[in-house]
Amino acid sequence: MTSRRWFHPNISGIEAEKLLLTRGVHGSFLARPSKSNPGDFTLSVRRNDEVTHIKIQNTGDYYDLYGGEKFATLAELVQYYTEQQGLLREKNSNVIELKYPLNCQDPTSERWYHGHLTGKEAEKLLTEKGKPGSFLVRESQSKPGDFVLSVLTNEDKMETGDRKPHVTHVMIHYQPDGKYDVGGGERFDTLTDLVEHYKKNPMVEKSGAVVHLKQPFNATRINAANIENRVKELNKMADHSEKAKQGFWEEFEMLQQQECKLLYPRKEGQRPENKAKNRYKNILPFDTTRVALRDVDESVPGSDYINANYIKSIPEDGRNSEHCKIYIATQGCLQTTVNDFWAMVYQENSHVIVMTTKEVERGRNKCFRYWPDKSCTKEYGCICVRNVSEREAQGYYLRELEILRTDRDERPRLVKHYQYFSWPDHGVPNEPGGVLSFLDQVNRAQRSIPDTGPIIVHCSAGIGRTGTIIVIDILVDIIHRQGLDCDIDIPKTIQMVRRQRSGMVQTEAQYKFVYMAVQQYIEAEQKRLEEEQVSPVRLGWKRKGRTWPTPNTTSTPPFSLELKYCPERVEINPCPVLPCWHTGSCKACFCICTEWGFHCLCFLFQRNKRKERDYLNIGYAPMEKGRAKGQPPSPRTQSA
Repeated sequence: MTSRRWFHPNISGIEAEKLLLTRGVHGSFLARPSKSNPGDFTLSVRRNDEVTHIKIQNTGDYYDLYGGEKFATLAELVQYYTEQQGLLREKNSNVIELKYPLNCQDPTSERWYHGHLTGKEAEKLLTEKGKPGSFLVRESQSKPGDFVLSVLTNEDKMETGDRKPHVTHVMIHYQPDGKYDVGGGERFDTLTDLVEHYKKNPMVEKSGAVVHLKQPFNATRINAANIENRVKELNKMADHSEKAKQGFWEEFEMLQQQECKLLYPRKEGQRPENKAKNRYKNILPFDTTRVALRDVDESVPGSDYINANYIKSIPEDGRNSEHCKIYIATQGCLQTTVNDFWAMVYQENSHVIVMTTKEVERGRNKCFRYWPDKSCTKEYGCICVRNVSEREAQGYYLRELEILRTDRDERPRLVKHYQYFSWPDHGVPNEPGGVLSFLDQVNRAQRSIPDTGPIIVHCSAGIGRTGTIIVIDILVDIIHRQGLDCDIDIPKTIQMVRRQRSGMVQTEAQYKFVYMAVQQYIEAEQKRLEEEQVSPVRLGWKRKGRTWPTPNTTSTPPFSLELKYCPERVEINPCPVLPCWHTGSCKACFCICTEWGFHCLCFLFQRNKRKERDYLNIGYAPMEKGRAKGQPPSPRTQSA
């Protein structure tokens, strides 16, 4: 575990529960100081709609859960139970899952703040990439709640007089009254105030060396929920900085400078027999991650070659590989490589192809048409392809293709071909909504097919738009799984992808577009969560032509309603079909959107025979139907 940001130094148990229930998901957790037993800690874990609190003992010699395994640090304890799922249990043996750390909000949005960086990591970063006077601020690993200012300085070598890089670490104390200091002297309201003061008034080490804070060494890691502030900061620097090029350009340029470290062998693409199979002679697949065609004539040199690479969304720490998404990034087909392309689709058991280019753009061939016309069939080597259907959607074409091997007796496989034609010939789309909606449809199709192979993504060269699409999808998937409080690092994600195929995400415009797409996705998620969290049933109530207010602490409708029987993963909204198709007996009518489609639920409040209490009957029908089909398979009626 590379982060300690799950530690919240200043919250109570009630505040922890509120945080986990409003911002977390099942498996979210945080650690905090124990209020009842100072010096000890508490691990708070969300389990469905409840929060479990686990006491952590700090004896002064070790940490443990009042028994069991013992650890030198709190971080090691949390890491152990996060990695060893199933070991943490209640007394009744129910498993307590630690899946997603609920991160403490950063104390500042300044880009010099690096959060969970260790001392060794700070020294490595500053000595390898910084220059004298470069500085950063990070969390204290030894004293949770405090911070460390790490500065690259120079120090004389005693023997030769030469100067070598040296990193000075200055402890920043966070006081109970909310002030910051460096162990004496002036106190400051914020970390920013402290840093700005010592930029103007350099500190002096005990050795007499002056510690100058000249230029910040900026972090690229951000908390997903805080992306708006980061984008504002990058835009502000790009638009108003006195220095020539900063902001997005600066981050992208730093990324470009790391390319020299990613020069992996590309010998297969350089072989004479394979050169003609490359659309661009210098855009070649890395040998380490290339897709090799298997069912080929090995006596033919180069018969296993195709210009394509596997791209895996490998986590930074290498763990949790079960969530790893796999793609294939490839070039647009040449007329001579279409057969190889379909052989790859078949071999990899892929059911979804994403094409992000037109066949011809600005008079230049970008991709040879590798599918037959609608309702037609064509053979490509030993693969037969039939175009079953073709329709235009919002900004893209969706084709349903059936493929099968002509030399085998088998059922055809359905492949969905998504061609995004709204990407402009030059630059990037004006806004990312269309791409996000497109990717949502792509992923729905991918998830609907059990045990399917990788999504195949291509443009023309297979690196620019292809890399942009893959990076956006990887980041959106991380946020979707881990929640809005996860950490993301866009430059590191791009670098991870570039280790698997050279040059992925080609331009500064594409780089900025990744930020814009992730920001828009997060904003949509934040809005959705806000709407869900106002009350257990966040609805407009309708009865006899008038609207009741949404339930809250001071105003409730005549009938209270608990949707205990609601299916999981539903979004509840006021029904647009009013008046209800129940003839006046319906007391509340709602539309429920599930993963299986839109349905109308009507809640009928009736008295039992003794007229002691109300209960619910539920009418159920697909929205497109004119009337109910009767009650569903009996959800038990709940007292209202």
